[in-house]
Amino acid sequence: MLNLNSVMIGTKQPLVLAAFYEKVLGKPADMNDPENGFWGWQAGGMFMGILNHSEMGGSTKDPGRIMLNFETPQVKEEFERIKSLGGTVIKEPYDMGGGWIATLADPDGNYFQLMSPMG
Repeated sequence: MLNLNSVMIGTKQPLVLAAFYEKVLGKPADMNDPENGFWGWQAGGMFMGILNHSEMGGSTKDPGRIMLNFETPQVKEEFERIKSLGGTVIKEPYDMGGGWIATLADPDGNYFQLMSPMG
């Protein structure tokens, strides 16, 4: 049995993304290795890392291919907070029938969603 335990985001601007996600997650990185271009956070049951990657340049070409989903009962409030931090609005909060969802993008153009808890 496999256990998905982490996700890595490769970028040529790790300082920018690390600063952005530090504000989004509301805490400094749990792992911080600027010499090697790595920052990481424990976020719920997963670990999320930002890694300096020499082959990743500019905005992502397929921003919706893989999306991070952050669960929160305050989708609308978190949407406004993250928008004020510089998150790019992709889709305003909407009711998906039993919960709320909103989509934003980080400084590299990677999409992430805010979602109401399911069930």
